Amino acid sequence: MDDALALSALVLALSGQLVQEIHTQVSRQGFEGLRPVHGFAFARIAAGDTTTADLAEHLGVTKQAAAQLVGELAGKGYVVRRPHPHDARARLLELTETGRAATRAADRAARAAVAPWRAELGEARFAELVADLARIAPRGPIRPGW
Repeated sequence: MDDALALSALVLALSGQLVQEIHTQVSRQGFEGLRPVHGFAFARIAAGDTTTADLAEHLGVTKQAAAQLVGELAGKGYVVRRPHPHDARARLLELTETGRAATRAADRAARAAVAPWRAELGEARFAELVADLARIAPRGPIRPGW
């Protein structure tokens, strides 16, 4: 296999493993009923000043799909809708304490998921890998691989 195909396969495999491991660990910490896409939504909502339209753009979905996702998260107690101070038609999305706790659980899970990689490569090589990937990774939202 040539290097380009090998790299593609490896990055995709690691990405899938990472998403699944984070999801599994968050579920084990008591945050059931969440799907991996919810973590991508939480990341945008946690940044602040997020409307459903902003979330749709971030996730690369329609406004209707984002509204359905927001409704699901609100129904599960992870998100609340607040009045927008400058647009009476829009609502700002905010994580509840449960939503923030789920985000903290995902952060812990991400650190735990990459700990074996860090151990395998060693601190210096791991830091180099992170720096190398940061140089070539696309800027902008991190979206689920629909």
